[in-house]
Amino acid sequence: MDLALLRTFVTVHRAGSFTRAAALLGLSQPAVTSQIRTLERQVGRPLFLRQARGVTPTTIGDELAHKAAPHLDALVKIAESGLEEDSSLRTLHLAGPPEFTAERALPALTELTGEDGQGFALRASFGTADEVLEGLAAGHHDLAISTVRPRGALLSATALCDEEHVLVAAPQWARRIGTGTLRRSGPAVLERVPVVEVHESLPFVARYWASVFDSRPVCPGTVIVPDLRAVLACATAGAGLAVLPRYLCAGALERGEVVALHEPAVPPLRTYFLAVRTGTLAMPHIARAHGWLERAASDWC
Repeated sequence: MDLALLRTFVTVHRAGSFTRAAALLGLSQPAVTSQIRTLERQVGRPLFLRQARGVTPTTIGDELAHKAAPHLDALVKIAESGLEEDSSLRTLHLAGPPEFTAERALPALTELTGEDGQGFALRASFGTADEVLEGLAAGHHDLAISTVRPRGALLSATALCDEEHVLVAAPQWARRIGTGTLRRSGPAVLERVPVVEVHESLPFVARYWASVFDSRPVCPGTVIVPDLRAVLACATAGAGLAVLPRYLCAGALERGEVVALHEPAVPPLRTYFLAVRTGTLAMPHIARAHGWLERAASDWC
């Protein structure tokens, strides 16, 4: 049986789509379809059921994938390890949201880039949850940090940590509002306060209002900047209220540069996931970075 056909088959099985598998393999979709049909003729049974969105493996398809995939992954591992005699030359490609990746993940992983005989070069890119997961699926990244758990067999994910969201503003706004007034009157007292956010849709503020106040924010964003660190800087300067991860604003809270306007009994949380392409944890540098981030995350949130 042709190994190229098996490689295409396993990629389709993991991707759940001829189109996505074609992108991962650098082939056209008709070429992928033709290879799968050839393999089905050799096996004598259909391997996938075509559906409106993607494909679903048949029982025979699942059995073949479970038998073939580990061996193909091992061959890829052998081939790739042979490309570099020194494992310290391996490059790890990490993607994630800019703030969390910069403040948490990168400082942790830089400890693994030293000359200990097992280090690696590190490359990072930033993006939204959809962008980093699409890049991971396409093979552009080795690890992706996302606030969305990926679906399908192509990617697997581990819950990394939870971040707490805090409603903050500069002290002058806190004095104007009065935390006691907020507790008594609810979010209506915040309607006159400008909002600092990362997007016009107010994703952080809207999520906080829905979770804590069971309502929607009324005021539109006054300052929109696509980076939570810039949101914190604007809030500290008195531009208005903001909802921020506690890890990001903890220092500003301790220094009194911003004040928590509300301390709900159950604060809103957001989960981060650490995602990889299925099978790639067999590669030592990816497995080492994955395990290191999991251990580091126990102290983060």
